[in-house]
Amino acid sequence: MKLKWKLLPAFWLVASTCFYAQEITKNQFGNGLINIAARDSSYSLKFAARFQSLYTSEWDFPEDYSLKNGNSNMLIRRARLKFSGFAYSPKLRYKIELGLSNNDISGASEYTGDAPRYILDAVLFWNFYRNFELWVGQTKLPGNRERIISSANMQTVDRSLVNSRFNIDRETGVQLHHYFYAGENVLFREAVSVSQGEGRNTTTGNFGGYHFVARAEILPFGDFKDYSGADLVREPFPKLAFGASFSYNDDAVKTRSVAGSYILNDEGFYNTDINTYFLDLMFKYRGLNILAEAARRTADDPIAVNSDGTPTGEIVQVGDGFNVQAGYVFKNNYELVGRYTGINLENRYFNQGVEKQYTLGLSKYIVGHKLKVQTDLSFNDFQHDAEDGLMYRLQVDIHF
Repeated sequence: MKLKWKLLPAFWLVASTCFYAQEITKNQFGNGLINIAARDSSYSLKFAARFQSLYTSEWDFPEDYSLKNGNSNMLIRRARLKFSGFAYSPKLRYKIELGLSNNDISGASEYTGDAPRYILDAVLFWNFYRNFELWVGQTKLPGNRERIISSANMQTVDRSLVNSRFNIDRETGVQLHHYFYAGENVLFREAVSVSQGEGRNTTTGNFGGYHFVARAEILPFGDFKDYSGADLVREPFPKLAFGASFSYNDDAVKTRSVAGSYILNDEGFYNTDINTYFLDLMFKYRGLNILAEAARRTADDPIAVNSDGTPTGEIVQVGDGFNVQAGYVFKNNYELVGRYTGINLENRYFNQGVEKQYTLGLSKYIVGHKLKVQTDLSFNDFQHDAEDGLMYRLQVDIHF
């Protein structure tokens, strides 16, 4: 008898699923698992899920061209739940995105309540006047284009080293976005933001000052049909975008502005102003896609010191980076991609120095970015490593 009662929740779940199955199956794959709209149009809800399964294998690649010290790893790179829609009015939209994989929730510390960092996005978008939109909550800051493009819509297995070393990621704050057209096709976009300055999901702070970001874009031939990496829609006319972003983090307390580790000294936190600059370009035409980005980070005093002037051993990662990649989508929805990335962390401050990576990738888009298989092979030429290296990756991405 007790067993029957224990099974009741499972029976209820199955019955509920069967009851709603007819409605759910009306949705097309990739457009969300559940789509709900109130009869009085007072709200809507779209629920979607996705995950990426990644296999990685790495080897040392010395001058005699033999492969040594190989290792491999399999993991769930990303696993996420997404909720979006509008509330009260279509002019008031919302987005919630939760990360469930170890990579998504890692980075907990006493400043995040020692808890997993589940929340990626929790933000309201209010179109309060014409082409102006106010964003409130935690979401991506208006930084480099490669970061703003969703990880579900990339044309490579993962973003470049330039993004991992310099991006300004997500924070809680307010953003103001605006766009306008000059003439029939020339599109301008601007965005500014004010946020806490110490990354996402912080529960204790603020230990430094505030973080200010500004971005401007010009698209001389009009907007792209989709905000993604590969040109899957095969733009019939050339499309081009130029973008520039500037980040000023007042009295920052982390080694990579809003990312990296906290910098401590004998008095508590070590503070310094950090500036980050981005320039980016995107071009698409008939299956061809070109993305180029340059980044630079500076700090007023990058070497952390104690109150008596002695170095603590912590250093702000200052320097610059450049990434360029190009891909072509064939008519059978295979894409061949090539990428070059160069990083130069200033040697006088940081012992890593120059990093170069050459990548050749192949993607098969089964249902666009919603179901795809991606693989790549990279040659790593890192100054700080004793040997050069090879890295092979294979990833399956599904997005309901």
